[in-house]
Amino acid sequence: MLQQDPNAEPQIPRPCFQRRYPETDFYEKKNRDKVRNHTYKSAIEYHADNIRNKVVLDLGCGTGILSILCAKAGARKVYAVDAGTDIAGQVTNIVHANNRSHVIIVVRGRFEDVEINEDVDVIVSEWMGQMLLGEDMLLRVITARDRWLKPGGVILPSSGTLFMTPFTNFERYCQKVEFWQDVADIDMSVMIHFTEQNAFNLPNVDRIKDKNLLADPQVVKHINCYSITIPELMSIEESFSMKTLKQGRVNGFAFWFNAEFTGLRQEEEQLSALDRTDSALVLCTGPSVPPTHWEQTLIYFPTAVQLERGRPFTGSVTLTQPTKNKWLMEIKLTYRSNNGDLVCKKQTDLFSPF
Repeated sequence: MLQQDPNAEPQIPRPCFQRRYPETDFYEKKNRDKVRNHTYKSAIEYHADNIRNKVVLDLGCGTGILSILCAKAGARKVYAVDAGTDIAGQVTNIVHANNRSHVIIVVRGRFEDVEINEDVDVIVSEWMGQMLLGEDMLLRVITARDRWLKPGGVILPSSGTLFMTPFTNFERYCQKVEFWQDVADIDMSVMIHFTEQNAFNLPNVDRIKDKNLLADPQVVKHINCYSITIPELMSIEESFSMKTLKQGRVNGFAFWFNAEFTGLRQEEEQLSALDRTDSALVLCTGPSVPPTHWEQTLIYFPTAVQLERGRPFTGSVTLTQPTKNKWLMEIKLTYRSNNGDLVCKKQTDLFSPF
């Protein structure tokens, strides 16, 4: 019979949980996104003349959906590259199940270690993270572009635009904060300040509606995938000046993006084309369109600010890419009243969904 050590700490039984794989949940969420799937499918079909009989690089291939769409569009060869060894193994099976093994070459391993012994005609990638620039995939697309893309080659999506606007979301605020006034006939109002400081400390990925917006959205950054450089992305600072469309309490700022599949190389051409291009070539993640798995990124201020209709307000936003932790992006927001007084300042970090 085993003897128990009288000086040992008591062993607390652990509950038994079924193990979940965040990576599986992540890919499921992406592949359930009908807007994302339809837009990529439409864009690849639209650019079939640039893909047919050409070599394609699918960077961060995930489940391989973009690789298979390119193969169906007539690609001669597709390199499907992903660092996730587990998912890459599944991609091989998916490719085989769809009878595309003669076209798609699955490459497992970190992008930095991958060797492709030929230049490519097309780079396709779902490089957009939260707030467009999260997860640092765009940095890898830039490196792949400079390393493998032929002169005159195509990048899909070819550009992206990040937007911001102030929002009000008092219902959500009440759900998280106001209920502490009375819990089971117990006054817990002392928790309100604590909750205000902690519940909205990090960016929230959530969906809001047009009615929550207090001003027209402003462009933070337009990304041209053909010309953007890594140093340009390391720190992006943009000043804003907006006028409120209606009176309301500003709870923070909402961010979302468009990813554009025009295929055009010059930024002037990209911007002008967006006014007339087929909506099927623009992946929109804003509050006025059907929802996507990106939703919107909401950055709450510690306390709400009351604004009158038509009153100007200014500020700045700075997005800094990580130097050590590749999954983290630093966000700094400041907002000033029309007399120049600093009303609110917010600094936080955007993490990967993994």
